[in-house]
Amino acid sequence: MKVLVTDPIASAGIDLLAERGHEVEKEYNLSGSELLEVVADVHALIVRSGTEVTREVFEAAPELLIVGRAGIGIDNIDLEAATDHGVIVANAPEGNVRAAAEHTVAMTLAAARSIPQAHARLSAGEWAKGEFLGTEINDKTLGIVGFGRVGQEVAKRLGGLGMELVVFDPYISEDRAGQLGAELVPDLDACLSRADFLTIHTPLTDETENMIGEAELAQLEDGYVVNCARGGIVDEPALAEAVEDGILRGAAVDVFAREPVSPDNPLLGVDDVIVTPHLGASTEAAQENVAVSTAQQVLAAFADEPVANALNAPSVDESSYPAIEPYIDLADTAGKIAVQLLDGRVEHIEVRYAGDIAGEDIDLVTASALKGVFEPLEWQVNAVNAPRIADERGIEVVETKSRQSEDFQSLLTVAVGNGEEEITVSGTQFTGNDARIVRIDGYRVDAIPHGHMLVARNTDEPGVIGFIGTVLGEADVNIAGMFNGRETIGGEALSVYSLDDPVPDEVLARLGGDERIIDTKYISLDNGE
Repeated sequence: MKVLVTDPIASAGIDLLAERGHEVEKEYNLSGSELLEVVADVHALIVRSGTEVTREVFEAAPELLIVGRAGIGIDNIDLEAATDHGVIVANAPEGNVRAAAEHTVAMTLAAARSIPQAHARLSAGEWAKGEFLGTEINDKTLGIVGFGRVGQEVAKRLGGLGMELVVFDPYISEDRAGQLGAELVPDLDACLSRADFLTIHTPLTDETENMIGEAELAQLEDGYVVNCARGGIVDEPALAEAVEDGILRGAAVDVFAREPVSPDNPLLGVDDVIVTPHLGASTEAAQENVAVSTAQQVLAAFADEPVANALNAPSVDESSYPAIEPYIDLADTAGKIAVQLLDGRVEHIEVRYAGDIAGEDIDLVTASALKGVFEPLEWQVNAVNAPRIADERGIEVVETKSRQSEDFQSLLTVAVGNGEEEITVSGTQFTGNDARIVRIDGYRVDAIPHGHMLVARNTDEPGVIGFIGTVLGEADVNIAGMFNGRETIGGEALSVYSLDDPVPDEVLARLGGDERIIDTKYISLDNGE
């Protein structure tokens, strides 16, 4: 097999591929057109962040089996195009976790003791001993925003140095946080109000962009901010101003909204802000681990074995796939609806199968349900990595099967809960690949999954459905379908509206202001598009 490496990686990965008898070619700094020429007979492509793997690349590479990203981020790889062309995309998320955590610890200590600033003054010939009064981290509170792999490793290290740990992550369980000696708090404000030091370990998404701005920084008075995660999560001008004005004692930043960083970036001119050029993964061990991990995944793909960190590859026997294929998207949809109806964090997920579907190999369907639950919450989640995310977050996942189904030939149910509340969403497939949501929290409905949905709980009395329709109509929100279920006449009812448009917040507020309406939830099945 032929492997093309277009960005430098540690030799250990290249050596492993060569030792297994594969042809490895290294072609760095290729232009877009040059890359299109050389991939024609390539079976595996290994890249870092410097190579753009576009749809045109996949179209030009009919022999390509896998793209290995020697690192974690895949912003430079067209994942949808890869899937369209049957190409596995795999990254190496584990290899640099330790390096990123250690760099965070180093930046925290450097900020607390003004080490770079003192070094600069002494190197310039100044003995400024009396001008630097450091902060001890022992008995200080570390606020951790994002408690995935890196956040947990930082907690282990700084917790071991005597810091109290306060964690905000809506998608981590209290048990998992407690296992690492951390206290899980309910929201970002609670974390900020307690923290002496704040460190951030979330992906950059629409939800997290500029998550830490002027108002949030003001809550960290006399504290420190450390960001070794992704640029753009912290508002850079606001951070620079907060340090300059003395609201914060200091900050340490390894990542920037635009890289390489512009010379006029406001953070570069502030004495008490430590900056490094995205060095979080820049250790010999991390680079070797990433290279070897990527090579191992290429070898697995060549051997037609499961690829551990595949981001888009289904894992199911070919003969079993036709029977479960219709339920893969249905499970994803049910998961998305359930999690958006739940108030609060997810602590357990149950996927229930009844009828004929219970006799099939449904691992991929369960993974798709988890993907649906996590997709509104997570970055780059898919049916392959969703089970791992659940495990890392300490979320209990239960799968149950029953060959008996009262009303349907096959019934799939996704239940999500947090110990106080549980939401269940059930669906089935009718003939002709006709997916339906047939129950929500026990209410019988017959809803066609649509890009936008409104779920309303209301008293069962005349005029309520008409009122909802009128409010939606006045807001130019078109109703594609409406489905109603109720417990008893005059009791509580649940209505599901399939919509052509998203529902503005002001419309939800108007609906909620009517005493007949108990609750309304807007559900997006396509990220609000």
